[in-house]
Amino acid sequence: MSSPASHGDAAAGLSEPLLANGGGGDAGFHHDGALAAVVVATSAHGGGSSGKDKKGAVKAKDDGYWVDVPQESTAVDDLESGGGGDRPLLFSTKKVKATLLYPYRVLILVRLVAVILFIAWRIKHNNSDLPKFRPIKRTPNLAALRQHYDDLPGDGGSLLPGIDVFVTTADPISEPVLYTMNCVLSILATDYPVDRLTCYLTDDSGSLVLYEALVEAVSFATLWVPFCRKHSVEPRAPESYFQLEGMIYNGRSPGEFMNDYRYVQREYEEFKMRLEMLPSTIKERSDVYNSMKARDGHHAGIVKIAQNHPSCKPEVDHHQQASNTTTPLSFDGVDTSLPMVAYVSREKTPGHEHNKKAGNLNAQLRASALLSNAPFTINFDCDHYINNSQALRAAMCFMLDAREGDNTGFVQFPQRFENVDPTDRYGNHNRVFFDGAMYALNGLQGPTYLGTGCMFRRLALYGVDPPRWRTEEDIPVDSSKYEENVTAEASRFGNSTLFLDSVSKALKQERSTTPPSLDDTFLAELERVVTCSFDKGTDWGKGVGYIYDIATEDIVTGFRIHGHGWRSMYCTMEHDAFCGIAPINLTERLHQIVRWSGGSLEMFFSHNNPFIGGRRIQPLQRVSYLNMTIYPVTSVFILTYALSPVMWLIPDEVYIQRPFTRYVMYLLVIIVMIHMIGWLEIKWAGVTWLDYWRNEQFFMIGSTSAYPAAVLHMAVNLLTKKGIHFRFRWVPMLIPTMVVLICNVGAIGVALGKTAIYIGTWTAAKKMHAALGLLFNIWIMFLLYPFALAIMGRWAKRPVILVVLLPVIFVLVALLYVGLHILLAGVVKF
Repeated sequence: MSSPASHGDAAAGLSEPLLANGGGGDAGFHHDGALAAVVVATSAHGGGSSGKDKKGAVKAKDDGYWVDVPQESTAVDDLESGGGGDRPLLFSTKKVKATLLYPYRVLILVRLVAVILFIAWRIKHNNSDLPKFRPIKRTPNLAALRQHYDDLPGDGGSLLPGIDVFVTTADPISEPVLYTMNCVLSILATDYPVDRLTCYLTDDSGSLVLYEALVEAVSFATLWVPFCRKHSVEPRAPESYFQLEGMIYNGRSPGEFMNDYRYVQREYEEFKMRLEMLPSTIKERSDVYNSMKARDGHHAGIVKIAQNHPSCKPEVDHHQQASNTTTPLSFDGVDTSLPMVAYVSREKTPGHEHNKKAGNLNAQLRASALLSNAPFTINFDCDHYINNSQALRAAMCFMLDAREGDNTGFVQFPQRFENVDPTDRYGNHNRVFFDGAMYALNGLQGPTYLGTGCMFRRLALYGVDPPRWRTEEDIPVDSSKYEENVTAEASRFGNSTLFLDSVSKALKQERSTTPPSLDDTFLAELERVVTCSFDKGTDWGKGVGYIYDIATEDIVTGFRIHGHGWRSMYCTMEHDAFCGIAPINLTERLHQIVRWSGGSLEMFFSHNNPFIGGRRIQPLQRVSYLNMTIYPVTSVFILTYALSPVMWLIPDEVYIQRPFTRYVMYLLVIIVMIHMIGWLEIKWAGVTWLDYWRNEQFFMIGSTSAYPAAVLHMAVNLLTKKGIHFRFRWVPMLIPTMVVLICNVGAIGVALGKTAIYIGTWTAAKKMHAALGLLFNIWIMFLLYPFALAIMGRWAKRPVILVVLLPVIFVLVALLYVGLHILLAGVVKF
């Protein structure tokens, strides 16, 4: 999503679709003198939009390197449909072709042997590639899901289970309100039964601006959601949708589309203006808002219902009554009902540890248990939105599948970003990780939790074992037995009778599609479960919910769930499920990296260490978690190697041990193996060479800046027990990278100077060593190229300046070295 300023104040400058339906009619529409610019073609089939828009929407990927895995139907009684039938297989599995996979495995093994033999490289090139032995891709079968859970005989409704959707935001200043509301709107318009979907906005600031913005979003949703359903709009976040070019129309009413499009676009611009005016209008009329700054963000718990629960039957043709406005749009035969929407802000008071995002999500988990208690939850950062309206159904294909569905604790989607520059200078897409490492983990116990775009089974978050490990005592059979154990349960989940009752219902897989009565007693209990002291003395943040006291609560939460024996699934879709905003500059990107790497080291030095934690984690899965926690330490060795060109600056009279031939051979074998393995990964993962190269470049930048900073902070933490603080000035963090860059620039210049002076006296061996050293320097310079552009500031938009500037610097350093050599030689002779 772009910033609001990019759209201007009037609708006149906005692009409008030009309908091409193959049969004459107007070629286009003029609006305030502007010719419509967006081209729409009528498609004969349903589904999401295809092709590629200006922001790089992903086209269908080539699966030429993948083959289907033969599936065996598993007979499992379908309890939801009354038993007797077999549960369907709701996703297909693919593996890498043997002609590519087996050479890939052989190379990994050969590389491991080389690493073992060459002990000096063992730490830097550890066995982190071993978990990539069995990359697996799984594709949801949406048609089968619809056939078995939606297209039922008669008017039986849908058998799909409920989902509670959490949108987390810290405050309306650091995270723009428009982004948050677009996330909410995309959720409300997603293709899922409205009576089984609840959207929760979890505001950690208790801001009146965000609550009133949510009310405005719900009001606009009464127009936006039916429009999306009527015309099969993709994506269903309006900010992104109205920026598209060359859309494919998949709706049922092409003749009405132009009218509807222009009307909804105008309404959206007015909606954006209302959001922009909220802070000023609230300040004018709210003493509470004006006093919030003085209270430093502390506030009581707040739970508000912004949109009531819909009836079980869809509402048709009631848009005007819902919005209390007149509209020229016709929604005949379109479901205009909305899911339930709630605003939740946990209590924040001085003197209490609020546990950041994990504490916010745990408070939301408890509040949602009382209001809707859906068996599945999914959380989004507020700068992400649903890019494919079928995404929630896709996750259900894994949760309800007859094979591993009952033992699947969570389904993780890849993270995609839309604001990345075309060259992806700072490696924000990170496709080597999302399309390589995650496929590899998918063949083991499953991917780890990545913080957003992840659907959980509520029981897995509650710390309950999966069915394959669960004993009969874990599930209360009758209410009397539950009452006997309520004290013990309260010590684990907190002392709330209503919440404990919701846990019991979750264990029994009971859920009502109608909300509870919101009487005073219920509302008081609802506000009680979001107080900052509720989880004190309980298992919340340890064995229940999202994990506390660590910067990377996502990885540790996934580790805990895997440790109980649950597996996870990685869900990729042809049209990306979700999309978000990535850091746009080097400062933000490095701050993100240092937080992740610091949290990883925290995990290694905690009771969640992969060596000792997670009693049911598979061996190779444990190795992968180990690699996730110790990778920042490798930066110490990389930084040392990157500074080795300083040897060029040492006079020839000083003796330096040259590397042994065996050393060089091992080095070359390992480097060749690394890039051959990378080439094969590129093939089966579907990433491009540019993605691979950007990953290499940013790993070098991170290894000389963010990772050493994280290692330093961890060392300080272990010695002083003062914890890790990730908010610090970014300039000191970049000093090592600057030193590496300067050393290599200087080393290349000195190498050229030495070559000019000694080329006639060097032996063949010395010339070979000089060539290898110079090649190493140049390689480091290529890896640090994005960093060099970043420190150029506004001149970075013209990379040609750097291409010209560096050779000039090399020549100047060489001339300086030659001049100093002649000068010093003359002084010595004299």
